[in-house]
Amino acid sequence: MLSKEQKLKLIESFRIHATDTGSPEIQIAILSEEIKMLTGHLQAHKKDHSSRRGLLRKVAERRRLLKYLFREDVKRFEALTSRIKVNTAFITTPVDNTPDMPEEVAADEV
Repeated sequence: MLSKEQKLKLIESFRIHATDTGSPEIQIAILSEEIKMLTGHLQAHKKDHSSRRGLLRKVAERRRLLKYLFREDVKRFEALTSRIKVNTAFITTPVDNTPDMPEEVAADEV
Protein backbone atom coordinates (compact mmCIF):
# COMPACT_ATOMS: atom_id res chain seq x y z
CA MET A 1 0.00 0.00 0.00
CA LEU A 2 1.22 3.46 -0.84
CA SER A 3 2.02 5.88 1.93
CA LYS A 4 0.19 9.18 2.18
CA GLU A 5 3.25 11.07 0.96
CA GLN A 6 3.61 8.83 -2.11
CA LYS A 7 -0.05 9.35 -3.01
CA LEU A 8 0.24 13.11 -2.61
CA LYS A 9 3.31 13.12 -4.83
CA LEU A 10 1.41 11.17 -7.53
CA ILE A 11 -1.62 13.45 -7.21
CA GLU A 12 0.56 16.54 -7.66
CA SER A 13 2.27 15.16 -10.75
CA PHE A 14 -0.86 13.85 -12.52
CA ARG A 15 -3.55 16.37 -11.58
CA ILE A 16 -5.33 18.36 -14.24
CA HIS A 17 -6.18 21.45 -12.17
CA ALA A 18 -5.28 22.77 -8.72
CA THR A 19 -8.01 20.98 -6.75
CA ASP A 20 -8.02 17.74 -8.75
CA THR A 21 -7.77 14.64 -6.54
CA GLY A 22 -9.84 11.99 -8.31
CA SER A 23 -9.56 12.30 -12.07
CA PRO A 24 -9.06 9.06 -14.04
CA GLU A 25 -5.41 10.00 -14.62
CA ILE A 26 -4.74 10.19 -10.89
CA GLN A 27 -6.63 6.98 -10.16
CA ILE A 28 -4.73 5.12 -12.89
CA ALA A 29 -1.38 6.48 -11.69
CA ILE A 30 -2.07 5.39 -8.10
CA LEU A 31 -3.25 1.95 -9.22
CA SER A 32 -0.15 1.57 -11.39
CA GLU A 33 2.15 2.29 -8.46
CA GLU A 34 0.23 -0.15 -6.24
CA ILE A 35 0.44 -2.78 -8.98
CA LYS A 36 4.22 -2.30 -9.20
CA MET A 37 4.54 -2.73 -5.43
CA LEU A 38 2.33 -5.82 -5.35
CA THR A 39 4.20 -7.36 -8.27
CA GLY A 40 7.47 -7.01 -6.38
CA HIS A 41 5.89 -8.48 -3.25
CA LEU A 42 4.52 -11.47 -5.16
CA GLN A 43 7.88 -12.21 -6.73
CA ALA A 44 9.27 -12.66 -3.23
CA HIS A 45 6.17 -14.38 -1.78
CA LYS A 46 4.92 -16.71 -4.50
CA LYS A 47 2.30 -18.43 -2.33
CA ASP A 48 0.57 -15.27 -1.12
CA HIS A 49 -2.75 -15.88 -2.84
CA SER A 50 -4.59 -13.11 -1.01
CA SER A 51 -2.24 -10.49 -2.38
CA ARG A 52 -2.46 -12.07 -5.83
CA ARG A 53 -6.23 -11.65 -5.73
CA GLY A 54 -5.78 -8.02 -4.72
CA LEU A 55 -3.34 -7.51 -7.59
CA LEU A 56 -5.81 -8.95 -10.11
CA ARG A 57 -8.52 -6.70 -8.75
CA LYS A 58 -6.32 -3.61 -9.11
CA VAL A 59 -5.32 -4.59 -12.66
CA ALA A 60 -8.99 -5.03 -13.62
CA GLU A 61 -9.90 -1.67 -12.09
CA ARG A 62 -7.07 0.07 -13.95
CA ARG A 63 -8.18 -1.59 -17.20
CA ARG A 64 -11.74 -0.30 -16.69
CA LEU A 65 -10.47 3.23 -16.02
CA LEU A 66 -8.21 3.12 -19.08
CA LYS A 67 -11.12 2.02 -21.27
CA TYR A 68 -13.25 4.85 -19.83
CA LEU A 69 -10.54 7.41 -20.50
CA PHE A 70 -10.06 6.09 -24.04
CA ARG A 71 -13.81 6.43 -24.72
CA GLU A 72 -14.00 9.94 -23.27
CA ASP A 73 -10.77 11.60 -24.46
CA VAL A 74 -8.21 9.79 -26.62
CA LYS A 75 -5.62 12.59 -26.32
CA ARG A 76 -5.60 12.40 -22.52
CA PHE A 77 -5.46 8.60 -22.76
CA GLU A 78 -2.42 8.67 -25.05
CA ALA A 79 -0.65 11.26 -22.91
CA LEU A 80 -1.20 9.21 -19.77
CA THR A 81 -0.20 5.85 -21.24
CA SER A 82 3.00 7.30 -22.66
CA ARG A 83 3.80 8.76 -19.24
CA ILE A 84 3.19 5.65 -17.14
CA LYS A 85 4.14 3.12 -19.85
CA VAL A 86 1.13 0.81 -19.58
CA ASN A 87 0.37 -1.96 -22.06
CA THR A 88 -2.77 -0.90 -23.92
CA ALA A 89 -3.05 -3.77 -26.39
CA PHE A 90 -6.48 -4.66 -24.99
CA ILE A 91 -7.92 -1.30 -26.00
CA THR A 92 -8.82 -0.88 -29.64
CA THR A 93 -10.76 1.65 -31.60
CA PRO A 94 -14.53 1.22 -31.46
CA VAL A 95 -15.89 -1.03 -34.19
CA ASP A 96 -19.10 -0.27 -36.07
CA ASN A 97 -21.08 -3.53 -35.95
CA THR A 98 -23.79 -2.49 -38.38
CA PRO A 99 -23.95 -4.75 -41.43
CA ASP A 100 -22.90 -3.28 -44.74
CA MET A 101 -26.00 -3.51 -46.91
CA PRO A 102 -26.74 -1.50 -50.01
CA GLU A 103 -29.52 1.02 -49.52
CA GLU A 104 -31.77 -0.49 -52.18
CA VAL A 105 -31.67 -3.95 -50.51
CA ALA A 106 -32.50 -2.45 -47.13
CA ALA A 107 -35.40 -0.46 -48.66
CA ASP A 108 -36.86 -3.55 -50.41
CA GLU A 109 -36.97 -5.56 -47.19
CA VAL A 110 -38.91 -2.90 -45.29
